[in-house]
Amino acid sequence: MPRPCKPQSPFRYFNSSPEVIRLVVMMYVRFPLSLRNVEDLLFERGIDICYEMVRHWWNRFGPIFAGDIRLQRVSRMMRARQEAEEALEKGAIAGEKLMAATPA
Repeated sequence: MPRPCKPQSPFRYFNSSPEVIRLVVMMYVRFPLSLRNVEDLLFERGIDICYEMVRHWWNRFGPIFAGDIRLQRVSRMMRARQEAEEALEKGAIAGEKLMAATPA
């Protein structure tokens, strides 16, 4: 009987921890920093990597992290929409008169 296949980690061939890789990529994406600036900031924190490694990690993991962020954003929007609909239903059931916000 074949063993069930578990999804393999995209970090499996790297010596650095996934937390460090995520930190590096998110620093490069979130702040207007160059590759060498990210390298310098990490060196100050005690992480010694080359700016070429920052570029390589960005090319490899940037799309993966962007997809994760996109999924989180969509799920938050759906949850907020459901909460708003529930609040409207509760108000309508209680007999409150609800007015839609219209621009003046």
